[in-house]
Amino acid sequence: MELCFGWFLLVASIPAIFAQDISHGSIVVDGTMTVAQTDDNFVCATIDWWPHDKCNYDQCPWHYTSVMNLNLSHPFLAKAIQAFNRLRIRVGGSLQDQVLYDVGNLKSPCHPFQKMKDGLFGFSKGCLHMERWDELNRFFKETGAMVTFGLNALHGRHKIKRSLWGGDWDSSNAQDFMKYTVSKGYQIDSWEFGNELSGNGIGAHVHADQYGKDLVNLRRIINELYKGSQSKPSLVAPGGFYDEEWFVKLLQTSGFGVIDVMSHHMYNLGAGVDPKLVSKILNPDHLNKAAYTFGNLTHIIRRHGPWTSAWVGESGGAYNSGGAHVSNTFVNSFWYLDQLGMASKYHTKVYCRQTLIGGNYGLLNATTFVPNPDYYSGLLWHRLMGKVVLNVESHASPFLRSYAHCSKGRTGVTLLVINLSNQTNFIMNAQNSINLKLAANEQNISRESFTHSLKKTFSWVGTKASDDALLREEYHLTPKDGYLRSRTMVLNGIPLELTSTGDIPSLNPVRVNVKSPITISPLSIAFIVFPNFEAPACG
Repeated sequence: MELCFGWFLLVASIPAIFAQDISHGSIVVDGTMTVAQTDDNFVCATIDWWPHDKCNYDQCPWHYTSVMNLNLSHPFLAKAIQAFNRLRIRVGGSLQDQVLYDVGNLKSPCHPFQKMKDGLFGFSKGCLHMERWDELNRFFKETGAMVTFGLNALHGRHKIKRSLWGGDWDSSNAQDFMKYTVSKGYQIDSWEFGNELSGNGIGAHVHADQYGKDLVNLRRIINELYKGSQSKPSLVAPGGFYDEEWFVKLLQTSGFGVIDVMSHHMYNLGAGVDPKLVSKILNPDHLNKAAYTFGNLTHIIRRHGPWTSAWVGESGGAYNSGGAHVSNTFVNSFWYLDQLGMASKYHTKVYCRQTLIGGNYGLLNATTFVPNPDYYSGLLWHRLMGKVVLNVESHASPFLRSYAHCSKGRTGVTLLVINLSNQTNFIMNAQNSINLKLAANEQNISRESFTHSLKKTFSWVGTKASDDALLREEYHLTPKDGYLRSRTMVLNGIPLELTSTGDIPSLNPVRVNVKSPITISPLSIAFIVFPNFEAPACG
């Protein structure tokens, strides 16, 4: 079967190969040491608060996907989440700081979000009724979701000037809500404080010293409510765009052990209306710019808050609901998977995609609930890439990007390779750094031993190489009909579509002789699993 597929792939690709550049090279993975570690549930997705009349660029792509009115009984939704076997879901977004919880001694009227000219982001305050909170938690339990909930960090404050808000956070409403949550036995993995209030903010901002003071109060509330509990939710903050001075001051003001997770947001592709979105996605220099933020946050955490870890709390690539006909198509997976790979290398524990559903950047279509291409990219990452990050090097073109992790739930290593070039067909030899070192150290060897050494050098088995035919597993991702803006992803030549019963299709690899070169076609992505890779860092 594998031979038949390989012959079909070769014959089908002959015309394309003659029309393309061919580049040969090597990818070397070092399995001897851990570069970083992610959380077991690294892939995360957001359910936002935006109502159906949230519009950008004369488009209203949110439909009925809000926390308030998302159809939780839609069969596609539950099955899409369950396919992850524990998807981390963040409940949050721009309007979360204006949400009132209809519980306890709430003295303010509790009404749905409505358009309001002078309101923050053009909307009034909104209301979360406990009946809806009960429905959401039943859904989370049924689907096995891990929940991060973003609290209303502007409650009780007042606007001082322009976007600056001051005064202490009024924690009473949030405390009553959290108390209700605990009393019902609802499992919350983490509580997040505020949305995009750091630095100069988006719509509103709060000074770091005030924010730190409020976090001390929230930590006290969490400790009291979960006293004696077997598991205590983490405290995540600030959930905003990275501002070095502000983030440092927040850690210094809040102090040791208050914040568990420093979360930040990234929209490194710019506005959703930008006509250059696709060219940015396919530009390695543009993608590399994100490393500055990841690296700086890692540095300040080590220096000022080593008790915390980093999350990307929200990232949709393009802001203002994403890019129509871009964020929901195949081409966006080049950005998305590159972000997952880069973030993990910089000690990011969790990466929350904006959104699970809603806007143009949803993993699921906002009206049909059918998965968009990025859904399958995230699912394959979740299933194949373990939490241990390995170093990988290649001297190929910058348009070929590669990341390596220990495989998830099994021995070996999984390699992610992304070809951003529209012209170059990369043919790569995968190498194990252990074998390269052994080969370099061997001197004065006979012809026979030289042959054996060479065999080991190009084998993923490591020092335990044998003459037996060993197989690797390959998952090649391409767009349907070669159209980059296709909403259908193709896996090893098969379009990924829901089954007749609405189930997620099987994501099956092709098996290839481990000693053969890896071929990465132009504008394609591949996950390569090496079950017999010798990697001491993988345990």
